[in-house]
Amino acid sequence: MSDLNRILYVEDEADIRTVAQLALESVGGFQVMACPGGKEAVAAAPQFAPDLIVLDVMMPGMDGPTTLAELRKLDGLEKTPVVFMTAKVQPPEIDFYKSLGAVEVIVKPFDPMALSDQVRAAWRTATGA
Repeated sequence: MSDLNRILYVEDEADIRTVAQLALESVGGFQVMACPGGKEAVAAAPQFAPDLIVLDVMMPGMDGPTTLAELRKLDGLEKTPVVFMTAKVQPPEIDFYKSLGAVEVIVKPFDPMALSDQVRAAWRTATGA
């Protein structure tokens, strides 16, 4: 498996999306495509070909789990590691997200300075690196 470079980030809240994208790009050095919702992510993902997907759980229209199910149907994205980002982090909820295929769950609100390290740790878990 290749290195982690390209991250598809899906978050409906513009302020959070901006902070996370800046953190991942400037602190982490990642190439980030930020999408405001699931439909946009499903449309953009095949061309962007992300190494990892970070998905907000609660979004209007298409929520994180639904977005993940749609992304899994796309060529090349069947096994792309996914991290959910949510404030709902009770153990049963985390178990549910992992049962959907998430490698990790990042708690919101997140620390922008630590976000890249959290994403890298999830990548290592997913790839066995």
